[in-house]
Amino acid sequence: METEEDRLRLDQQSRDRMAAHMKAVEEAEAAGSGDRGAWKWKIRQRIWDYMEENDIAANPRPVHHRIPNFVNAELTAKQVAALPEFQSAKWVKVNPDRPQSEVRATVLRSGKMLLVPQPRLRTGFFSVLDPAKIPMDKYGYACTQAGVVAFGEPIDLDAKLKVDMVIIGSVAVNPANGARIGKGEGFAELEYGMLRLMGAIDDTTPVVSCIHDCQLVDDIPSVSLPSFVFQREGSRRDQNQKNQKRTIRVPPSLPKPTGIYWDKLSPQKLGSILILQKLKAKLEQETGQRLPSGPDEILPPTARRDGKGKGGKGGKGKKGKDEGRGERKGEKGKERKGDGRKGKASREQDALRMVKDTRTGYGSKGRVGKDFQGCNC
Repeated sequence: METEEDRLRLDQQSRDRMAAHMKAVEEAEAAGSGDRGAWKWKIRQRIWDYMEENDIAANPRPVHHRIPNFVNAELTAKQVAALPEFQSAKWVKVNPDRPQSEVRATVLRSGKMLLVPQPRLRTGFFSVLDPAKIPMDKYGYACTQAGVVAFGEPIDLDAKLKVDMVIIGSVAVNPANGARIGKGEGFAELEYGMLRLMGAIDDTTPVVSCIHDCQLVDDIPSVSLPSFVFQREGSRRDQNQKNQKRTIRVPPSLPKPTGIYWDKLSPQKLGSILILQKLKAKLEQETGQRLPSGPDEILPPTARRDGKGKGGKGGKGKKGKDEGRGERKGEKGKERKGDGRKGKASREQDALRMVKDTRTGYGSKGRVGKDFQGCNC
């Protein structure tokens, strides 16, 4: 069990890694290379430090290099559920981060199809969870990484579907224009762009972000546009104070991404995401033209627990034992006759084994480990 001393040690390690990354980004900008995003990292550091210092942060901690979880984050699900746009939606895409775990469960309890990105797009694209195929008492488990593997059905870019609402995580949001900043890895934009290419979403699809009051800022320019922002405030230090909540609707005023902006996608990021490599090769083959490539990037560190994690210059680190491998056979579960699909016992065993092997945790029971991270910019 993690002690307060352990948490403070990890928090300091995260701050040191943040400082090292910011220095590297600033040096790259001064040399005329990199993506010129140092200003974003200053905002991220400000938010992450504030949440930790004021006990607004919730496990997994420290929240640096994450879509930060916060006290009472689960209450934002009620605000989402009250939205008319949510009530009329049939398909909802939700980021896989810890603060939105209750939002994902709410989607299933509402009888809606849930679309969840696979971890860092590492092994594929999205998984679809159909509440009609999941026992009601398993909805909470189905929203964990192991549960997504056990109950989700992977889809690819050829899938035909219509997503009615997109819910993303954020580190900071500007309520004046809806612009957001994620934890620095770009997955929210990549996922959004791929859904646009599929025809699953368009300019009218509402975009929602669930955040704490301290994540509202006024110094993000027009870089990304959610249609709504949901916010919950209150901290551990003042539990007696009545929590306030509000929904901020941002009038559409900025263009949303229309697809993948290949000229913005760094070789380092492209090299880490197999599905993007396949998509780029497919488009180049179909058009007979070579797509552009973006500037080099210093990939940010990923969230770390107990010395595990990866990132930094070059963005490389050790992979989990079975990271990137295909589906594995269960030891005891039996395959269904006729269609070759795995039995439930086998699928759940594989799911639990995947959590153990990849060390990604995704808020699974009994682990205060890494989030199954997804939405970022």
